Parts: sequence; C-alpha cells; structure tokens
Amino acid sequence: MLYKNYKFNLPRTIKRSLFAAGALTALTACGGDMSDLDRFIAETKTKHHGRVDPLPEFPPYETFVYSADVYRDPFRSQTDISSGTVAQQQDYSGPRPEATRRREPLEGYPIDALKMVGLLQQRSQTWALVRDPDGTIHRVQPGNFAGQNHGKITAVTENRIDITELVPDGLSGWVNREAQLAMTED
Repeated sequence: MLYKNYKFNLPRTIKRSLFAAGALTALTACGGDMSDLDRFIAETKTKHHGRVDPLPEFPPYETFVYSADVYRDPFRSQTDISSGTVAQQQDYSGPRPEATRRREPLEGYPIDALKMVGLLQQRSQTWALVRDPDGTIHRVQPGNFAGQNHGKITAVTENRIDITELVPDGLSGWVNREAQLAMTED
C-alpha cells in the first residue's frame, strides 16, 4: 500500500487565518449596490403613515348585592351539613330502594338495552329469557331485578315482562314507574 493515513497538523495561527479569509470572502460576496433597496425603504416610509386607534372606553364595573335574604340561596345545598337535617322537613313515607339488597347482574344495564328473547316453563315455574348488551342470556322471574333504576320484575307473560322501577322525584323522594320488555324476534 503506497498511501497511508496522514494527519495534517497545521499550526493554530494558520487555521485562524484561513478561517478569517473564508469569512471575509463570504461577507464581500454579500456587498454590492443597494441603492434600489434604500430607495424602496424611503418610498415606503413616505407612503405609509401608521395610525393606532385609541383603546376603547369600558364602563366601570357595577356591583350587585343579593338582597333576598329571606329566600333560600340557590347556590347552597338543601341539606344543612352542620346540623345534618334537611332544610325543609317533609315526610317521605313513599317507596324507597332497598339499600342493603345485593344487586343482580341485569341491574348494570338500562332497561331499553335489554331484550326478552324467550320463555322457559318447567312444571309450574315460568322464567323469561333476557339478553343483555354483551350477548349473555339471563333467566328471570317475578321478584328479580333489572335495569339501572331499581326495576323489580312483577310479571312474566308469553310476550312481555312487566317491571316496576323506582325513580327519584326530584324532591328527595321516589316514585314508581311502570316499564315493559316485549318479546323480540332476532
């Protein structure tokens, strides 16, 4: 092999002078006649006189004092947390959901998502077959629960399931609402 790797070790001063010469060459290439640019800038300055509109006047903020002290504050809860009582004591002796009851699988779905797909009879027992949105078939009878509103199955017939739901009435009470699941042909 005739050629070997040679390193060129130039002194630092020579490297600096070569760099300075290259930079000077690059900068001199940028120079030249710029009279047309100067003329354009002068013309632009004479043509355009910028004007900034003054800031708009804003009316001062007017405060408002809530003077309806005899009325209930609409932004506070009806339950007084410090005394643990309801602000307006009312007797709600109507229906209530059973808080200690174990929830059944069909209570995880809204009633309109459930479908009655069949009926099963064995001796004197009658069960309805209900499909949930996941495709699982459940066997139910009166007394079972379905739907997200504490729905209790009250009757099973050949073509429908009757359900009584407990829904809030908006006044810390509950009301019964009737619902049905009809047999579907899927």
